[in-house]
Amino acid sequence: MDIFVVGCGAMGSIYAALLTSAGHNVSVVDPNVDHINTINTRGLRVSGASGDRTVKLQGYITPPAIPADLIICAVKARFIESAAASLQSLIAPHTRVLTIQNGLGSAEIVADQVGAERLLVGVAQGFGASLPEPGVAHHNDMKAIRMGAYSTLAFDEVGRIAQLWADAGFDAAPVNNIAAMQWEKLICNVAYSAPCAITGLNVGEILDHPHMSLVSRAAAREAFDVAIASGITLRFNDPDQEIRDFAERMPNAKPSVLLDLEAGRISEVDVINGAIPRQAAKIGLTAPVNTTLTALVQTLELKGRT
Repeated sequence: MDIFVVGCGAMGSIYAALLTSAGHNVSVVDPNVDHINTINTRGLRVSGASGDRTVKLQGYITPPAIPADLIICAVKARFIESAAASLQSLIAPHTRVLTIQNGLGSAEIVADQVGAERLLVGVAQGFGASLPEPGVAHHNDMKAIRMGAYSTLAFDEVGRIAQLWADAGFDAAPVNNIAAMQWEKLICNVAYSAPCAITGLNVGEILDHPHMSLVSRAAAREAFDVAIASGITLRFNDPDQEIRDFAERMPNAKPSVLLDLEAGRISEVDVINGAIPRQAAKIGLTAPVNTTLTALVQTLELKGRT
C-alpha cells in the first residue's frame, strides 16, 4: 500500500517506521528540514517499546503530487488547519485519510478539507514518544491504536485499515464509538499534560507527588464528569484508577505539552486541558481545575517567548 504520513514528529515517525517494516511503501512529510534531510540520507530510526530499527523511506518538506492509498495525518492539533489544506495533492478517489491528534476538534477541520466520507479518526494511547534528535524517535510504551469512521465510511473498510496496523505490530482495532475512545484518552492526558508542563515533572513523578497528584486527579475527575454529563459512555467508572494505570505503564514519560515548553514551542494544551471547559460550557457546566491549568501553561508559554 502507498502510504503518506503527514506530520513526521515523534508519533508520525513510529507509524512510518513500523508500517515500512511491514512492507508498505511509506513516505513522510514534515516541515522540519533537519529531520527530513536526516531521514533521506541516513534513514529513520525508531527505538523503544517496538524494538530498535532503522528504515529507508522518502521524506518531503511539503506534500508532492503523488496520490496515496492511505494518508495518516499525524500533525499536532495546532497545525491541523494548514496540514489538512495541504493534503489535496495526495488524494485520489480511492484515498482514505486517518487523522490522529490529541484532544478534541481536529477531525471536523480535516473532514472539511478532504471529505467526511473518506475520513477515519484515530486515537493513539500510551506511547510516551519523543524525538530526541533529527531522524530518531523513541517511545516508552505502545498501548493501542483505535480507529473509527468519522461519518459514512463502512465499518469493514475501517477494519481493513486497522488490520494493516495490526499486521505492522500495533495493538490496532476498529471501534464503533470513537468519541468514547477520544474521551478516555483525554481524561488521562489532562491528568498529566498541564501538571507536568507546569512543574517540569514526568508522569511518574506527578503520580507520586504529595501535592500535584491531587491536582492531577482533580483534573481527570473533572474531565470524567464533563464526559458523562455530555452523554459519553466510558469503559471505566473510576478515573483515579485509570490515570494511575496509565502512569504506571510509562512513569518516565514526558507529555508532549512539557516537551513543547522545554523546546520553547506553543503546546497543544488548548485542545487537551483547554477542551474540558469548552465542552463544559456547551452543557451548562464549568471546569475550573482545567481552566486554571490551561491558563498557567499558556502563561508559561508567553513567558518563554518574551
